[in-house]
Amino acid sequence: MAFEAHNLADGFGRRFSYVRLSVTEVCNFRCTYCLPDGWKKTGPLSFLTPSEIANLASAFAGVGVTKFRLTGGEPSVRPDLIDIIANLAAVDGVKKIAMTTNGWNLDQRVNRWRNAGLSHLNVSVDSLDRETFRTITGHDKLPAVMAGIDTALGLDFAAVKMNAVLLRSTANTGFDTWAEFVRERPVAVRFIELMRTGDNAEYFAANYVKGSIVTDWLEERGWAPQDKHKDGGPAVEYAHPDYAGRIGLIAPYAAGFCDGCNRLRVTARGKLRLCLFGEGGCDLRDLLQDAEDKEPLTRRIAQALSGKAAGHRLHENLPGDLLHLAQLGG
Repeated sequence: MAFEAHNLADGFGRRFSYVRLSVTEVCNFRCTYCLPDGWKKTGPLSFLTPSEIANLASAFAGVGVTKFRLTGGEPSVRPDLIDIIANLAAVDGVKKIAMTTNGWNLDQRVNRWRNAGLSHLNVSVDSLDRETFRTITGHDKLPAVMAGIDTALGLDFAAVKMNAVLLRSTANTGFDTWAEFVRERPVAVRFIELMRTGDNAEYFAANYVKGSIVTDWLEERGWAPQDKHKDGGPAVEYAHPDYAGRIGLIAPYAAGFCDGCNRLRVTARGKLRLCLFGEGGCDLRDLLQDAEDKEPLTRRIAQALSGKAAGHRLHENLPGDLLHLAQLGG
């Protein structure tokens, strides 16, 4: 029996309309919380091709997925990124194509990404202080990244957002600079709680701070939480009448964080991951060569969903087999 649209659901009644697709494991930054020693090659760089990605997207779209987010590593290190975006944009049923990038070449390339079909853009910026940014990322690139964000804001993206990992050191400096940044810019800044991974235990213990430090600050100053979009991610965003932009929080350690999960992940080598903090994965790549018959692929995806757990086990310091965020795209 063929699967019909909107049939991707797990045993807890959660439906999935959003796929986070890693297109590479390679990253050119050395962020302290992810790859402090830089990315190191561990095997052949046999990542999904643009045609395989198009077939994957077509199958997912046929069962109700409408949003794809390209992640890495750093997706813009791929020379064929334009082809990947254009292929996704050509798939019937795909309404949103987002990408998360560190912004290292944003100013030079963002216009081409937009023209190819990218509709939503997230840029990782962990600090607005140049020296702090250099310390965290290993690169003195903040001026160039910020120039790229301003360029992106001049284009007709549906949304431009910024992600900042919440660290004890940066949280202690407060959020006034961020609020001033979004006063005149229609950009959403989302702070992400630091997450425990397989190789950052000591760093996590020294740098983790609860996300409530953000929400308490916002609520004390009259910011109000906004409703989430149906196919949105896990962020809770706050708005204020005096500011053009928003400030939000992604808090994976908060109670009920996984209850409304609507997203699946596919690795750069073609494995379906049911949770960022799970283990193993369901290999899809052997079924990505057929551009016509999608039923074997959609059947395998739907069957794999029966194994999706109710939630992650981060509270037990169990990150699954996730060594670092670049491994699966965060």
